[in-house]
Amino acid sequence: MRDLARAVAAYAADCGFQGTVRVDLGARTLVDAAYGLADRAHGIAHTPDTRCAMASGSKTFTALAVLALVQDGVLSLGTSVRDLLAPDLPRLDPDVTIAHLLSHTSGVGEYLDDDAESAQYLLPGSMHEYGAAHDFLGLLDQPMAGVPGAQFVYSNAGFVILGVVLERVTGARFQDVVRERVLAPAGLARTDFLRTDELPGDAAIGYLWPDRLRTNIFHLPIEGSADGGAYTTTADLRAFWLALSSGAIVSPHLTQLMTTPAPGHDPSDPYGLGVWLPAAGVWAMGGADAGVSLSSVHRPGSDLTRSVLSNQSDGAWPMATKIRELCESLGT
Repeated sequence: MRDLARAVAAYAADCGFQGTVRVDLGARTLVDAAYGLADRAHGIAHTPDTRCAMASGSKTFTALAVLALVQDGVLSLGTSVRDLLAPDLPRLDPDVTIAHLLSHTSGVGEYLDDDAESAQYLLPGSMHEYGAAHDFLGLLDQPMAGVPGAQFVYSNAGFVILGVVLERVTGARFQDVVRERVLAPAGLARTDFLRTDELPGDAAIGYLWPDRLRTNIFHLPIEGSADGGAYTTTADLRAFWLALSSGAIVSPHLTQLMTTPAPGHDPSDPYGLGVWLPAAGVWAMGGADAGVSLSSVHRPGSDLTRSVLSNQSDGAWPMATKIRELCESLGT
């Protein structure tokens, strides 16, 4: 598969891609490469081991932490969220369930404009004020925007509410719950919720524009929360999909439920419980934010994983599309 690696490298040079790329097929790693700079001001290059922020891709981790508690009997998919959070979210419809939040069919009001330009400042106040999920409560008490269960409407607010639920029923910070219930059993040693004001040397800095030094530190919460923001590597993304497929995180029954289109999903863009389902037998995580983008696709039937991480707001998408086209043309 040298042709694939050469074609990816040529495309990266042509489009100025900044980030990391990995393609695995069974026991073979077909591409494991890095391009551009993780730190522009100091000329530090990306390596295959660079940790990049994954934006909304880590919603899948939130979903799995919730499903782990469902497996334990602490929660159920039919649990009324209002029963747990009524004093904090009095306008939440009592019919909203855990399953509705996981599948983006809850109808809850949004707390930020997900369609805004990535360089806009979307959150009020200082970013250091947003750490644990409950720090967002002042933004989450919104009027309902739809009928619970009626239709799919992508919702950051719904996943932050899930983070508050996790904190309420466990007594621990959201990030610690995910570390214990998802990252540890999956063996993701290089995936974590890193603070942007103390990034380690192996973590990429997120940039708002392709040719400037302006970073995203004032645009995103200082620490990733339940609607996104963990840092990871392409190798850990491969390990994650294998762990999910093997039942290492939750039971095979819950994994199957998670990766089945949920009631009310959009048939043109199917979604399960915390995971995108772009085609039959294909699982995906994706996300983009200020200075951050991710695409990771796994096909369990053929054990194929394609992952792209970028420290630019929309850098991952063209590369992910090109890799998909190249893999299809090579019959991979």
